[in-house]
Amino acid sequence: MNDNIKINILFVCMGNICRSPTAQGVFRDIVEKQGLSDYIATDSAGTIDYHTGSKPDRRARETAIKRGLDLSDLRARIVTSEDFERFDYVIAMDRSNYADLEALCPPGREDRLHLFLDFAPHQPVREVPDPYYGGAAGFDRVFDLVEEASRGLLDKIMSHHFA
Repeated sequence: MNDNIKINILFVCMGNICRSPTAQGVFRDIVEKQGLSDYIATDSAGTIDYHTGSKPDRRARETAIKRGLDLSDLRARIVTSEDFERFDYVIAMDRSNYADLEALCPPGREDRLHLFLDFAPHQPVREVPDPYYGGAAGFDRVFDLVEEASRGLLDKIMSHHFA
């Protein structure tokens, strides 16, 4: 493995308290278990600033704990155009956030923008649904989708950057 390579991943949803911190936590855990933390870094952000500085939603944290993950160190922030310079992958949870990110993306950085479930091609859905207004089952569904897409994303990163 090339010690000079560091890949930075940013997960983005609307408020950065449900889907994107879940994606960050799940992907970070997979990266750590593979011994790749020195090579791949994660962050998350939102397209709106309603929750800046907040921990992930209580239900997301509880679902994470049930699955052996801790999201309590994460804090919401808003995405900026500078993030397209800092991050190799800027990953939207749904098409609405993707469109917001497209509008923010500096010219020449469009190749960094991705829809998360594109890394889970066997999934029949293309967007990670927002569980905020639903019950616990919505958070479980988000985790299931995020876990599959995270494995696909890591495969893509490994084959593209570390092969």
